[in-house]
Amino acid sequence: MSVGEQPIIIKRIKKGGGGGHHGGAWKVAYADFVTAMMAFFLLMWLINTTSPEQKRGIADYFAPASVSETTSGAGGILSGTALGNEGAKQNGSQSIVQDASPDSRHPNDGKSKDGAKSSSADQQTTEQLREALQKREEAAFASAAQSLRQALQDMPELAELSKNIIIDQTPEGLRIQLVDQEGRSMFNQGTAVPNDRAKLLLRAIAKIINQLPNRISIYGHTSANTGQGGKAEGDWPLSASRADASRKILQGAGVDGDRVYQVSGKATSEPLYPDDPTLPGNRRIAIVLLREAPVLPPDR
Repeated sequence: MSVGEQPIIIKRIKKGGGGGHHGGAWKVAYADFVTAMMAFFLLMWLINTTSPEQKRGIADYFAPASVSETTSGAGGILSGTALGNEGAKQNGSQSIVQDASPDSRHPNDGKSKDGAKSSSADQQTTEQLREALQKREEAAFASAAQSLRQALQDMPELAELSKNIIIDQTPEGLRIQLVDQEGRSMFNQGTAVPNDRAKLLLRAIAKIINQLPNRISIYGHTSANTGQGGKAEGDWPLSASRADASRKILQGAGVDGDRVYQVSGKATSEPLYPDDPTLPGNRRIAIVLLREAPVLPPDR
């Protein structure tokens, strides 16, 4: 460096680190806090909206499973037990050998214990199957009844005929009845010819029947003679003819003929209003979706 040149001095200024509220660490902590609070309120909401059965199911799901059903020190095949207990040189316990022997029979019925247990298990399985099918059938019947009621409300041409429909469940199955009202009959008087009201309702019922696989029975009913004019036919053939006319309309609306199990006339034998058999409501057509027995093995 020459004498006349000035030295170059470089100053490095260090900025002080952000302190206090100027730092960013608090944001991470705050975000963790907000996340935890959101998870907590979500948990409280789930607890408030679940039923007691759902709570028990969740508790059972998170409950620790039992590793071993025995309290012995080993969890293997022998589970800490010895095969022989009559002496040190025994190869096996006599009771174990007898239980495993194919000649071990019950002294009374001659059947093995394993066979009895298997029969009991099969019977229990059959009962569970029957109960499950019954519950599913009940739910299907309830859904079909609700669908028909909803259709009667949604369609203006059917709304005024809702009083002519009675839906209930009987031991035989889901019963849908087309009932005469005062001034609103389903058939022309004394004949088996259905009027427009009956045809409209039967077509609506056919849509509900097609939603289920059950077979159907169709019954015709008449009321007692009111003295306002004799019937063109007797009660028995008239009720049977009306039931068969209803069958034809249902099949024309898409119901498979193979599903029809029975078509019969009951005349005045089963009045809807036993206290007054002459009421118009006793004249009706009953369509029953039959309860189906579960399919069981041939040996049952």
